[in-house]
Amino acid sequence: MNVIILPPSAFDDTTATIDNAEQLNHIKTVLKASVGDTLKIGKLGDKMGVGRIAHIDDTHCLLENVRLDTNPPPKLGVTVILALPRPKVLRRLIMDMTAFGVHHIILINSVRTDKSYWGSPLLTRLDEFVLEGLQQGVDSVPPTITFAKRFKPFVQDILPSLINNKSALVFHPYADTSFKEFIHKNPLPDMIIIGAEGGFVPYEIELLASVGVRAVSLGERILRTESAVNATLGRWV
Repeated sequence: MNVIILPPSAFDDTTATIDNAEQLNHIKTVLKASVGDTLKIGKLGDKMGVGRIAHIDDTHCLLENVRLDTNPPPKLGVTVILALPRPKVLRRLIMDMTAFGVHHIILINSVRTDKSYWGSPLLTRLDEFVLEGLQQGVDSVPPTITFAKRFKPFVQDILPSLINNKSALVFHPYADTSFKEFIHKNPLPDMIIIGAEGGFVPYEIELLASVGVRAVSLGERILRTESAVNATLGRWV
């Protein structure tokens, strides 16, 4: 937690109140902060800045002299389309993609996405995982997260308008061209599409190709979804 991100409702003129249990615990046990110390904070969806601790106890922390005068870092110029992975992996991926600064995340269905994943209670907690990612990456503006539970209608009816003459890549371990070779000759893509464990089946790759999505690999090694996402986004930082 490298910055404490608070909801707009926590602010009042030049003061702010922290009552989130995890944030309070971090302030007291990790930062070991006390009255008079300054904390790095941010308003969710807005600017970041600092505030000085005026009071702290087991239930809340009151900040005074709050100044929000710093713009958050710019987002990466990439949309990530991700076949819904296992719930535990999804939590880490949402945190990581948020920390990287991805501005739009689209979670889609695929042949190899287990239907039970769409019923996971973790899907109702994405805001929590986004908050963790923002506080890790020192950012205050959350990504947009959307869902597409039907693969074919998404690819045929929605994806073309999202691409709109931009470059889009799908990662496939058996593609003829590697991502490294692609970016050696081309700018970084505007959109990347990554499958769940096991990747996309040939039919899905062909359907994506029909709307202008080019397949690339990450080299000779086949990586887990989590590793593939992080290895790819590392090219932008």
